[in-house]
Amino acid sequence: MERNINLQEVTDGKLYDSNDLVKVGCDDCRGCSECCRGMGDTIVLDPLDICRLSRRLNQTFEELLGGPVGLRVVDGIILPHLVMSGDNEQCSFLNGEGRCSIHEVRPGFCRMFPLGRIYEKGSFRYFLQINECPKENKTKVKIRKWLDTPDWNRYEKYVCEWHYFLKDIQSKIAQEQTENYAKEMSMLILQLFYITPYDEKSDFYELFAGRIVEGKKRAFAG
Repeated sequence: MERNINLQEVTDGKLYDSNDLVKVGCDDCRGCSECCRGMGDTIVLDPLDICRLSRRLNQTFEELLGGPVGLRVVDGIILPHLVMSGDNEQCSFLNGEGRCSIHEVRPGFCRMFPLGRIYEKGSFRYFLQINECPKENKTKVKIRKWLDTPDWNRYEKYVCEWHYFLKDIQSKIAQEQTENYAKEMSMLILQLFYITPYDEKSDFYELFAGRIVEGKKRAFAG
């Protein structure tokens, strides 16, 4: 999901690479769960997020829908998101102690917070959102450590490929300007990248690589 923001107003004015140190360390949150509440439908889930959740919870994508996962239109494409629940509009996976019950498989959006990404020229860099986390006196942490994701190089390549694939789909939807085409592309993405299970014994990135080739073939054929 892309946001129209003035980087000078919400960041420290710098762009970072994965090996840079950034002031994000929050002493393990210590029960603070401000970033897990009131997020509405903004925590959009990518295929890796759903793969991790499905494997951890032993639930299919369809079983997750209607519970902790919902659907919404994101820049013209229907995509899944985490559901906020209860009077406090808190993440469905937040436990009674204000801790994440799926921390080891938490979505990429959650891993990155309070960082964001800016995409340019087929790549991306990170920026720090200075007003998002209320913790004071945060410590410096290397970005790749903060995101705590195995196979880092493959992960960043995946993030980049997924983003630009969606951008190309969105551009074609804008060109076609028909509701049926937008629905067709949304169903293609949901079926190919979310509904079809990722074999637990197989490597996610290898499975994704095959699906992205198939997705481009079907979306941009002719």
